[in-house]
Amino acid sequence: MADYADVNGVRMWYDERGEGEPLVLLHGGFSDSRDFDGNLGALADRFRLLLPERRGHGHTADVPGPITVEVMAQDTIAFLDEVVGGPVRLAGYSAGATVALWVALRRPDLVDRLVLISCAFDMEAMLVRPSAGGEMPPPVVAAYAEVSPDGAGHLPVVVAKVVRAVNEEPGLAAAELRAVTCPALVMAADDDIVTLEHTLELYRGLPDAQLAVVPGTSHVLLHEKPELCTRLAGDFLTGAPVPTWMPVRRAAQAPSPV
Repeated sequence: MADYADVNGVRMWYDERGEGEPLVLLHGGFSDSRDFDGNLGALADRFRLLLPERRGHGHTADVPGPITVEVMAQDTIAFLDEVVGGPVRLAGYSAGATVALWVALRRPDLVDRLVLISCAFDMEAMLVRPSAGGEMPPPVVAAYAEVSPDGAGHLPVVVAKVVRAVNEEPGLAAAELRAVTCPALVMAADDDIVTLEHTLELYRGLPDAQLAVVPGTSHVLLHEKPELCTRLAGDFLTGAPVPTWMPVRRAAQAPSPV
């Protein structure tokens, strides 16, 4: 069921599926909620899925002003306050994962569990970044034109805003990650556009994190191995932590031997 929420001067489009505890899915950059078709969207059999589309993306029109991670995080926070009104499980992919991380930092009371897929907390860690004057891939242009209320000709405006944010907005320092209080799953491809070194830094910086590197995949891992990615995310979002037998990183959290 599609609907709109008025948040921060943006008429934000979102889809809602399934029943149960809320799970919010945040799509990637220059994309929309269709990122989750055929993969995490299947979690509607266990959760009340909410799939908002951010300003200038998908069915949500662009508005005057920048498109930065901070702005999108504040939009998402307002969406969670307005539509859900309480803590959620929050999963983001690519740029959506960065937004989700910012939300967990700014409003830890709103995030119960966090899934970060191909996440960069500092854009310097990305091997491929949008650039001014660069050509967007034809499938991206076609997908934007199919649903955008602004029309195909507006995409360069959105690209320019995002490129400016990528070049000017400061990322997070690794030390700031300690402020994320909820359990988190860090997931990435073994051939991602975010460096594996950065993914490890993210995993090590979060106080209560698990790590999944999906073998034989690229940045489009959700579509390359959808069943595996969905199972990993679903198990994390629904299951209790399994005690490990020989903890090293988690040694401080392990029960003392009797």
